[in-house]
Amino acid sequence: MLRLSKKADYALIAMKHLALRGDRGSSSAREIAALYDIPIELMAKVLQRLVRRGLLASHQGTRGGYHLARTPTQISVADVIQAIEGPVTVTACSSDDGQCEQFAKCNVRDPLWRVRERILSALGECTIAELAADALPAPPRPAVLHTHL
Repeated sequence: MLRLSKKADYALIAMKHLALRGDRGSSSAREIAALYDIPIELMAKVLQRLVRRGLLASHQGTRGGYHLARTPTQISVADVIQAIEGPVTVTACSSDDGQCEQFAKCNVRDPLWRVRERILSALGECTIAELAADALPAPPRPAVLHTHL
C-alpha cells in the first residue's frame, strides 16, 4: 500500500497553512502545532527539515517563525514529500541502492519503475498553491440579533 508518513502529512499541512498566510507574516512551529493538534516537537523537526531542503525560510526574534521560501506555485507536493521521506519508492529495488535476490529474474521490476515515475509525475504536477486553493470555506458568522427597546 502506498501511504505517506505522519511527518509527510504534517509537512503538507504546514506548507498549506503557510501558503494560506501569504504575505501576512510567518508562523511559529508552536502556532502551527496548536492549530492542527500536532505535537510541537514533531512539528519543529518537520519544519527544520523543510528549511534545510530550501522549501521554508526561518527567522528568529519576537516576530520570528517560518514562511515559504518560494511561491506556492513553485513548490510541488513531490518536493515536500521527498524533503521529508527521501526518494519515492514503490519496491525495494526502485531505490538506487536497493537490490533484492530476484533483481535479475524479476518480471515486474521495469513496469513498477514506470508506475513509480507516474506517481512522481503526478505528485510533481500538484503544487502547494493547489492545496491552498482547496481551503475550507470560512465558518458562517453567527447572526446578530438586533433588539429594539
